[in-house]
Amino acid sequence: MIRLALVRHAKSDWGDPALDDHDRPLNDRGRRDAPVMAERLAQAGFRPEVILSSSAVRARTTAAVFGERLGVDVDIDQRLYGASAPTLLAHAADAAVPSVLLVAHDPGMSVLAGRLSGDRIEHMPTCAVATFHWDEDDWSLIDAVDPVEWTFDTPR
Repeated sequence: MIRLALVRHAKSDWGDPALDDHDRPLNDRGRRDAPVMAERLAQAGFRPEVILSSSAVRARTTAAVFGERLGVDVDIDQRLYGASAPTLLAHAADAAVPSVLLVAHDPGMSVLAGRLSGDRIEHMPTCAVATFHWDEDDWSLIDAVDPVEWTFDTPR
């Protein structure tokens, strides 16, 4: 069974306009939401074999919270920063394990969540978590086969 969790990074801080987008940290709400959402995912029984994260500070920080709560190492990949939906899915498949958690950015995350949910997920707000489960063991089929189950959760 293939399992995929999509996590949009938690809310970031826009307080320093001179700071490069890649280097923006989480704001207070983001630091509050990430542990709550990680705990909810753990309580739901989702434990990935790998967490893949964008290299942006806000994504890395979010991923670290999920990794600590789920007991899973985080792999940082610069190619996930600003990645499109097809690129995100390709990197999940390239992990070559049946259970992956991706932490990345919009619009790619919302587009991918929408595509995998049959357009029922229209937008991934910050720190939203969408999970998808397939009765397949071949990642190449994921984009062509509807998941047998999916969930969507937001901090609010």
